[in-house]
Amino acid sequence: MVGVTLGDRELDVMAVLWEIGSGTVGEVRERLSATLAYTTVLTILRNLEAKEFVSHEEEGRAHRYFPRVQQKSARRSALSRLVDTLFAGSSEELLAHLVDDRALGAEELQRLAKRVREQAKKRRGAR
Repeated sequence: MVGVTLGDRELDVMAVLWEIGSGTVGEVRERLSATLAYTTVLTILRNLEAKEFVSHEEEGRAHRYFPRVQQKSARRSALSRLVDTLFAGSSEELLAHLVDDRALGAEELQRLAKRVREQAKKRRGAR
């Protein structure tokens, strides 16, 4: 599973499974923002299972799919790949880009500054 990437549609399906905990093909399909054919959603779920991101249990004639990867873990992996690829490994550059490009309001900037201070404090305490 390490190093395996998720495509946009796979991320959409995983987001549904993380939100609802588990789902059949039909349940996942109903919650997707894009209208996809049943067979398309089934193919995506099978691909995710082959990549070990989901597992399934038989439920009558249907299969119920469960996420095997926590959203936080997938987020961390994707963000790490993004930082390495687009920001030459610099988290500072990513944060600077977000601050500059997203036109963050004063309250958002204050919350970010507070989080940065809290992290710095934790790291100093861990030494």
